[in-house]
Amino acid sequence: MPQMAPIGWLSLFIIFSITFILFSMMNYYSVTPQTPKSQASKKYTASPLNWKW
Repeated sequence: MPQMAPIGWLSLFIIFSITFILFSMMNYYSVTPQTPKSQASKKYTASPLNWKW
């Protein structure tokens, strides 16, 4: 079985690295998380502050 030249290993490493990075980026950016609507913001209503001075 013939041995592979170092440039062959380098090109394989670069191709697989680019493929892995692109695959990871596509998986990361393909999902948009849902932001839950919190009920806490409705509890605190802004009341006018009546200072006594």
